Amino acid sequence: MTSARLHHVVYCVQPENQERAADFWRDLGLTFHEVPLAEEGIRVLLDWSAGVEIVSPAEPAGTETARFRAFLDERAEGVYSVVVRAADVEGPISVAARHGARVRYQQHREVGDVVVDEADLEPVCGMAVTLLATNLPD
Repeated sequence: MTSARLHHVVYCVQPENQERAADFWRDLGLTFHEVPLAEEGIRVLLDWSAGVEIVSPAEPAGTETARFRAFLDERAEGVYSVVVRAADVEGPISVAARHGARVRYQQHREVGDVVVDEADLEPVCGMAVTLLATNLPD
């Protein structure tokens, strides 16, 4: 059996609203760090310990810009995905496949000693889930 647990929520907002959205959370005590994802064409603000991520499509466009723009065009701003942490992503991907979900985006990153595996899944019964396996502490 695969064990997974809630890690953080990803909100997708229009680029012109990203700082305003972050300010709302900052006023509640959160501290965001920008995660550089220029190749993907998105801007990510993340408070790892509080469990909140705010993402926006960015310019210049990259490999993932269109996906986030499409989300905003089709659904407007809001919860993009709920990230669940697991020991690995392959086991949970198999579980998701049995429930009809396909992987929309998958990445493996190693920066120094930090390893991150991530798989963004198509929603199952309206539930958008991103799988995360990392050696970073909670």
